[in-house]
Amino acid sequence: MAVRHRLIKKTPREVWAVMADGTRYADWVVGTSSSYPVRGQWPQVDSAIGYEVRLGSLCFTNETVVRACDEGHELELEAHAGPLGTARIAIELRPWGEYTLVVIDEHPLQGVGGFLHNMGVEALIQLRHRPMLKRLADVCENGRGRPQPTGAAPRPV
Repeated sequence: MAVRHRLIKKTPREVWAVMADGTRYADWVVGTSSSYPVRGQWPQVDSAIGYEVRLGSLCFTNETVVRACDEGHELELEAHAGPLGTARIAIELRPWGEYTLVVIDEHPLQGVGGFLHNMGVEALIQLRHRPMLKRLADVCENGRGRPQPTGAAPRPV
């Protein structure tokens, strides 16, 4: 499993506030260009946010569903990636003195990604986690994030 951690110089409550805002998902999750509510109240179990991934002129939309939530401590997500399948993403917040140790554990769950899961896939996930955790730290510690788009939210295909 691809597990990575990062110390964020904010309290678990402050880090959770960012994670609990589904519209900020694209601020820190690598690969997403926008995120928006789909159903339920994020991050309650079975709630979902939609997200966009842009590759040049191509745009893909999918959703991420909350599978487990221990408010302020742990969030388990199932990210849908179309024909590639789904991935389980568990994010744990551990108090570390006055700061927060964020531990992320991700692995392919269903579909092609789960079938082809190997050390190469693990390495790619690890490469994605490093900038993702850096972005989460930047958003939490410095308030940095992407400007929010104006207009209507995109709809999943």
